[in-house]
Amino acid sequence: MPAAQATAAYPSATASDSQPLTADDVNRARKLTDRIRARFAQTLVGQDNLRESLITTMIAGGHILVESVPGLAKTTAAQTLATSVSGSFKRVQCTPDLMPSDLVGTQVFDFATQKFTTQIGPIHANFVLLDEINRANAKTQSAMLEAMAEGATTIGGQRIPLPKPFMVIATQNPIEEEGTFNLPEAQMDRFMMKAVMTYPTSDQEVDMLKLLTRRGSDVVDPTQVGDDVVSVHDVDFLIRSAHRVHVSDAIMKYAVDLAKTSRGAGPNPIQGLSTLVRLGASPRASIAFVRIGQAAALMAGRDYVIPEDLKGFAHEILRHRILLTFEALADGVTTDQVVDSIVKVVPVP
Repeated sequence: MPAAQATAAYPSATASDSQPLTADDVNRARKLTDRIRARFAQTLVGQDNLRESLITTMIAGGHILVESVPGLAKTTAAQTLATSVSGSFKRVQCTPDLMPSDLVGTQVFDFATQKFTTQIGPIHANFVLLDEINRANAKTQSAMLEAMAEGATTIGGQRIPLPKPFMVIATQNPIEEEGTFNLPEAQMDRFMMKAVMTYPTSDQEVDMLKLLTRRGSDVVDPTQVGDDVVSVHDVDFLIRSAHRVHVSDAIMKYAVDLAKTSRGAGPNPIQGLSTLVRLGASPRASIAFVRIGQAAALMAGRDYVIPEDLKGFAHEILRHRILLTFEALADGVTTDQVVDSIVKVVPVP
């Protein structure tokens, strides 16, 4: 695939992007998100929190990290989101010997023309699933970081923009340590949210088996799910509409207070937090709160953000941005417990 075809058409900002949302815009957004949810209902049982996190992150224009033990349908959920949109989708199984060129692409010498040609890698897609990202080595992870941070890659000195929308859905297994490389804090911070999947209930597991037997296959075939998919332009509309959702000054201050409290500051500092947390959330957390709040409000059919839009995703936004002290880890304290304390002490506007 030539580099010239790597970028999808993506209109530039227009005057309408700064206009308030109309009732028709909000109604269209609700219908689009309901169509994506209906797609999940055909492939995934339970995991409603993960479904909402995936859709909200996509509308907010961010990337998401999904963590769980094996067998909880991380890959299926990511594939479902990607195939619910008519954009391009690539899956990369990360291994220690995966090189940056395997991900980004490389230059190949063409003997017929006596020139180098650029072959782009799988990262050049609208949706990229990086399966078991913590198995990739540090050099490859840095290439991923550039793509996530810059929205472009560099091959042979040539900068190639990534298609828009561009979303990375990364998964990692928290229990296997052999052959893994912990993600650096800088790269963790690039993920807008980190979702943690839990085991299904007994009823959900029975429903999963019923779905499996009706489908007749253990593997989800996207072509058999149905052809009711939203277009890339529809996703572009959702992202732009979310950015037009009104955020009051009080909500912005609430987002900042949540992030600052994790650093030991804020209006009501948590006593003894320094013994538990050695590094709090960066200002990217405040940005994530606002963007996720806008997306959540749009999905709920509102053109304004309320505190519950932020509180509902506080764990997903903060849990990977807070580093615990060795003492806290030794005492069995979790980041989710710290986030609970933060949400509890920060006054709601």
